Amino acid sequence: MKPFLLFFLLLSLFSAEPLQAAAPKVEEPVTLEEVIVTATRDAQEVRKTPANVTVITAADIEKTGATTVVEVLDRLEGIQFRTFSGNPSQAYIDMRGTGGDNPFGKTLVMLDGRRLNRTDMASINWLQTPVHMIERIEIVRGPGSVLYGDAAIGGVINIIPKKGKGRPVANASVLAGSYGLHNERIGVTGAAGSWTYALVGENNFSSGYRDRSKYTAQGGGFDVGYAAHDLLNVSLGVSFNRTDYQMPGALTKDQMRQDRRQYQPAMPAYFMNANDNNDGRDKYTNVNLGVKSFWGRLGQMDIHFLYGRKDLETNMPSWASSWSPYSYVYSDTSAETYGIAPKYVLERDIGSFRNKVTAGIDYYQEPYQKIFFNDRERTRRLSRAKLRRESAGAYIRDEFSPFKNLVVSAGYRFEETAVSGSNTDFATPTNDFDNRKTYRAQAYEAGLTWLWGQKSKAYARYATVYRIPFLDEIASFNGYGAPSPFLVGLDKEKGKSFEIGSEYFPLKNLKLAVTLYRLDMEDEIQYFIYDPILYLGENRNVGKTRHDGAEISVSYLWEKTLRVYGNFTYAKATFEAGQFNKKEIPMVPNRLMHAGVEIFLPHAVTLRTEVRHTGDAYLSGDNDNNTEKLEAYTLLNAYLFYKPAFGRLQMTVFAAVENLTDTRYCSFGLDYAQYGMPNFYYPMPGRTFKGGLSFEF
Repeated sequence: MKPFLLFFLLLSLFSAEPLQAAAPKVEEPVTLEEVIVTATRDAQEVRKTPANVTVITAADIEKTGATTVVEVLDRLEGIQFRTFSGNPSQAYIDMRGTGGDNPFGKTLVMLDGRRLNRTDMASINWLQTPVHMIERIEIVRGPGSVLYGDAAIGGVINIIPKKGKGRPVANASVLAGSYGLHNERIGVTGAAGSWTYALVGENNFSSGYRDRSKYTAQGGGFDVGYAAHDLLNVSLGVSFNRTDYQMPGALTKDQMRQDRRQYQPAMPAYFMNANDNNDGRDKYTNVNLGVKSFWGRLGQMDIHFLYGRKDLETNMPSWASSWSPYSYVYSDTSAETYGIAPKYVLERDIGSFRNKVTAGIDYYQEPYQKIFFNDRERTRRLSRAKLRRESAGAYIRDEFSPFKNLVVSAGYRFEETAVSGSNTDFATPTNDFDNRKTYRAQAYEAGLTWLWGQKSKAYARYATVYRIPFLDEIASFNGYGAPSPFLVGLDKEKGKSFEIGSEYFPLKNLKLAVTLYRLDMEDEIQYFIYDPILYLGENRNVGKTRHDGAEISVSYLWEKTLRVYGNFTYAKATFEAGQFNKKEIPMVPNRLMHAGVEIFLPHAVTLRTEVRHTGDAYLSGDNDNNTEKLEAYTLLNAYLFYKPAFGRLQMTVFAAVENLTDTRYCSFGLDYAQYGMPNFYYPMPGRTFKGGLSFEF
């Protein structure tokens, strides 16, 4: 309780009236630069944030011709996606090389402030957020544990849906492309009196580049806001999605030479079945009810009531084993999230110095159930796991300006998380458990931001991070035996980060940015460490890693003529202890590069070309760095836009060619050579054509 008492004591101190009121001063109006809410959990100018931040607007998304969030984010520095199927439904993200073989809990992804990360060891479904419903995406690279707690290690991504404003605006679009792609969108936004509204819907379909890689996604949402008066705003946002997808499996190099678009065939010599019937279905619902109260000189109070539900059906018959009497390959998972997040913000000068304090509490209750069945028809249950994760965290962060151009920030968080539950295995009772584990974690951060010129800044930041283990890292309920089905001794992962960076505008429209960082992690969880006595493996906190990197970006706008932009990421991730000491972590390429030029032609025509390069990386599982690498690849894309206007009617016609040179590449590979087998790869799409038409009026 001491950290919580300290939290409320500090909050009372900052809320108190100053002993001596400062003399009133007259200031010239200030025009805010680009504003972000994710970095500080309140509206803040990007340049005042001690972090490498990117904001992508709805207009930016439209210019990319993207049909998914993955396509939007994959162009940015420090971000890499990998996928097992070539489609984005189960793609997983790695920021700053923190993930390696298991990046699921290292990047926090949110929808309007509500975390989308799952409590089990799996990626989010990126198709649950249609791009048509997005107002903007805020990306904050680097640690965010103080403000957001668990999983905010490599960075934080906040997807903010559209909200109504101004006169009613309706829009509709249709897009089609290679491999059966078609995407239809419709929406309307606006305001009437004290009310605001936004309603969007989308259908997304692709047959997939490979056999049995089809996906379909239907989703939509609405946001309604009401300004009761100058002191109170209320908003309700609801979104839903259903995604059906297939999984084609991995191929060897020989199989890719024969036909890289085939699904994985049966390989009896390696005890592998064909991936001819693997698929899944996900259903998502997200609800966010927000109340904001303005108290004038006493600050403002926000409170969000959050709800989320995931219903997941997975069918993996290729995993069935001929030597096992029971095959845990058909499962239904239901996971819910109940949350409440009150936040208080007080912006008040201390004497003649600017000061802003943000404090709040995050409480989540997350029940989880997974049931395994003996067949696709769900005839008989094999096992049932019922677990619950409950967390409560309190945070406080202060920004103080001892000088006009200097911002000093510091923050602290304390969090307690309890994981409890039981498993009933009808086939193997030795896998049963009924237990509980409580984790306590704290995080600190301190930063300096120096502002100069009209838009330039330099910053430095130190922060600590932590990650609470996933449910299926603590508990064994997927049909596999373990020395202890519930690991009460498994601890959280933790680390320390330091970064420095600068954004410099030598000219009005020329931006140069660079960030250098180091992240040291310890007590990382390594999986299935073998016990020679029990002939079984279990997860243990024995990992220690280092992540060094540099992020560089440049952009220049020659108004009405062209825009040039590009970014480069260098990352070096290494093990720092044990038998793989100083070896590189698998699946972390040393180099990522993206560059493009946008040419503004006459008659409302824009031509954009892009080049993307991803360096080679060690295969997943190749901890000793002794087998072939996942090869580097370079992609060339071209886009053409025509945007005429007819009064209120705005029209956009676009055509695109992605992977123009038809480069053959893979985003993910597995080191099976260590088991006396060939290595396996997941081939990605070849040359892809897209075209579309949209209207706004």
